[in-house]
Amino acid sequence: MKKEAFIFDSHAILKLFQKERGYEKIVGLIENIKKTGGIKYINPINVGEIIYSVKREFGDQKKIEAIANIERLNFTILPISNNLIYQAAEYKAQYSISYADCFVLASAKEQNAVIVTGDPEFKKVESLVEIFWV
Repeated sequence: MKKEAFIFDSHAILKLFQKERGYEKIVGLIENIKKTGGIKYINPINVGEIIYSVKREFGDQKKIEAIANIERLNFTILPISNNLIYQAAEYKAQYSISYADCFVLASAKEQNAVIVTGDPEFKKVESLVEIFWV
């Protein structure tokens, strides 16, 4: 792995929390980032996506656990600047991916970070950024 900065999208975090097939790869990456002193980013739009997805699927108790797990994993939650909003909007206009994914893409470009995802939507933009597929 060339870069020390990684940004996790909601797909990867939900896979981790629900221990879906392949989650071990995410656990290994997180352990490696910790060992090498790398940075784990998450965008607040994706935090919201995780919260509403968990609440809708599993209820309030699991939602609270998900929030606690995000805190425990010690992600750096990125701020949302106007420039990031504008860039995400540009990506949304250019590519057929979700608006939340556009924020991950814009944040990855801004932070020079590798996107951690298993979401096939990112195949449309993998020429723009490095992606760690889970």
